[in-house]
Amino acid sequence: MTTPLGSLVVTARDARRVTAIRRTRETDITVSLDLDGAGRAAIATGVGFFDHLLSALAHHALLDLDIRATGDLVVDEHHTVEDVALVLGAAFAEALGDRSGIARFGEASVPMDEAIATAVVDVGGRPYAVLDLPFRGERVGALPTQLVEHALESFARTSGTTLHLRATGRNDHHLAEAAFKALARALRVAVERDPRRPGAASTKGSLG
Repeated sequence: MTTPLGSLVVTARDARRVTAIRRTRETDITVSLDLDGAGRAAIATGVGFFDHLLSALAHHALLDLDIRATGDLVVDEHHTVEDVALVLGAAFAEALGDRSGIARFGEASVPMDEAIATAVVDVGGRPYAVLDLPFRGERVGALPTQLVEHALESFARTSGTTLHLRATGRNDHHLAEAAFKALARALRVAVERDPRRPGAASTKGSLG
């Protein structure tokens, strides 16, 4: 299908399970996502700490997530991290379908030693990100810390998620990991099916 990402092939395997593939001259990315999974993750982006964050996202959101990505890391990590987040967001949006019958909103706070993060999400189709992640250094492993916020913004944009995420901490690894875990826990709540709501969680009658 054609999206703001250009040519993106999305295949729905069944309800809330999709595979999204995007290939450009900069990156080659395949994302398989099951919203009703058990937290299983197989992530290989070539950027180790980003893999770690995505694995934490899957585990704590109870998503089954398989990501295979190759990119122009000889240039830098930017294209790979950005494009993985964009394709993951697109897969997430497709898996939600018309977004009816879900809780829609979620909130969670997660501590990690001296760090703590709070995420509040609305997966109702309105993309927006407000982020406050005060990193102290330039990198955690191979991942530039400025790309953490960029990845989250990219995911919010293509997934149709309003994301408010803030964290504090002295250790950049802890701060980033707490942020992704808080996002995961908030998403887990937001995408859950609500047995009392047969339609959209909106007074307009539809989401998106």
